[in-house]
Amino acid sequence: MSGEETETGLPASFEMVWGVRDRPTKGPKRGLSLERIVDAGIDVANAEGIGGVSMGRVAKELGASAMSLYRYVASKDELLALMIDGAFGRVDAEAPGEGTWREGLKWWAEVELDAYRQFPWVLRIPVTGAPIMPNQLRFMEVGLRALGGTGLEEGEKLSVILLVTSFTRSFAMLNSDMSEALGKGDPTTARVMSRYGELIKKLTTVEEFPALHAVVDAGTFDDENVELNDLDYDFRFGLERVLDGVEALVNRRA
Repeated sequence: MSGEETETGLPASFEMVWGVRDRPTKGPKRGLSLERIVDAGIDVANAEGIGGVSMGRVAKELGASAMSLYRYVASKDELLALMIDGAFGRVDAEAPGEGTWREGLKWWAEVELDAYRQFPWVLRIPVTGAPIMPNQLRFMEVGLRALGGTGLEEGEKLSVILLVTSFTRSFAMLNSDMSEALGKGDPTTARVMSRYGELIKKLTTVEEFPALHAVVDAGTFDDENVELNDLDYDFRFGLERVLDGVEALVNRRA
C-alpha cells in the first residue's frame, strides 16, 4: 500500500482510523470524511460486489470527484483495507460474559462466519499480511481472551486463533462460491446438486469407488437428510472437530 508514512510506518488513512494522525479539516467537498468514504465503499461492495469498487465509483456514490477522495485515502488498496475493517466494525462482537473457552471460541467463529456472510466481498480481497486495523485487532483480542484460562502458551493461543479463523474463512469461501454458482441460475449446477447421490451411482461403479458408494447407500444425500446436506451442519461439525484437537492440547498442558 502506498501513501504518506509517519512514525508508525502505516499509511496516513490507517493512522487517522487509529486516531494518531489529525484528519483533514478542510476538504474539496463539504462534509466529506474518511468514515463516509469507507461507508460508501462498503455500500458499493454490498450492492455490486468487490469488482464494482473503484475510487471513481465510490466518489460517484458520494457525489464527489475521484480526486477529492485522495485527500483521505491514497489508493484503492488502502480503501479496501479500510472497508474490511469497517465491515468488521458493523458486526456485533460483544463477547459473552461467561462460559468455557470452547464455548467462547465457538461463538467467536460463528460471529466471524456471520461477518463473511453479511459481507461476502471481504473474501475476495487477498490477505496480504497480519491484521493491523482497530476492529480486526479488537476481534482478535476477543478470541485470545477466550483462551485465557486454558494454560496454553501465548504463542499457542495465537496459533489456535489462526487455526480457527483459517477454518472459518475457508468454509465461508466455499459457502460463498456455492451460493454464487446457484445464484447465477446455472441449470447444470442446480441439476447436479439436486441429484448428486443418484448421479454418483450412475457415473461410477462400486468396485472402483466403494467408499463413495457406501456414503451414498447410507442415504447421506437423500432429501430426508436435510441436516446432513446443510452447510451450517458441515460448519458446526468441522468446527467441533477443530476444537476437539485444541481441547486435546489444552488437556495435555493441564
